[in-house]
Amino acid sequence: MPLDMIHAGPSMLAAFLASLVECVEALTVVLAVGAVRGWRSALAGSASGLLALLLLVVALGHALTRIPLQKLQMVVGALLLLFGMRWLRKAVLRAAGVIALHDETAIYERAAQALRGQGAAAHAWDRLAFATAFKITVLEGIEVVFIVLAIGAGRPGLMWPASLGALAALMVVVALGVVVHKPLARVPENTLKFAVGVLLSAFGTYWAGEGMGYAWPGADGAIPLLVCVFLAVAMLCVARCRRVAGGVAQ
Repeated sequence: MPLDMIHAGPSMLAAFLASLVECVEALTVVLAVGAVRGWRSALAGSASGLLALLLLVVALGHALTRIPLQKLQMVVGALLLLFGMRWLRKAVLRAAGVIALHDETAIYERAAQALRGQGAAAHAWDRLAFATAFKITVLEGIEVVFIVLAIGAGRPGLMWPASLGALAALMVVVALGVVVHKPLARVPENTLKFAVGVLLSAFGTYWAGEGMGYAWPGADGAIPLLVCVFLAVAMLCVARCRRVAGGVAQ
């Protein structure tokens, strides 16, 4: 299999899944803002947030091209590993029942209630709605931006697959939001975070090793093996956490 296909497919998938999770979370709040305060200001705030994220991608992407690849791989690998392990830790604890699953419906209701408590908009242009939609779009999007940039910077030619994966996720969530006009509570968010955590951890380990000059056995064939290793360890952690939680409950 060509080198670019070995990396492009998993890179696009990781960016798509990571972006899907964050876009769903942002959509929940934007829907609450639109339903309570008005759609004009909510959509304007969200669109402005997306524009700010695009400018951030352009600026950081240009800066990354000036860093030598080997040094970049080590830093990018470490960042991806940190992101991946953080997502995987939460996914493991939720799968084991140690912490509660993410509830988009409950988040929607809390956001709507908080917005209702601020009173009605005095004018057609609602600053609170704009600011809330802008803030949630930027906050949820920044993590995606850094993941996409990290994935794209790991190897030449991967920026486009990673960017397309993120864009595809955005389009899917926006389309679903337009159609259903309510929180996407049925999206298996923890399963997505589990998968993203495994993929990012595997890529991060591989690229950090390459950046430090380590020659992986089997070269690029080590990536699927790393994915399997992280998945197996995560599943063992889920089982262990369930036993510990069950023992505490008794």
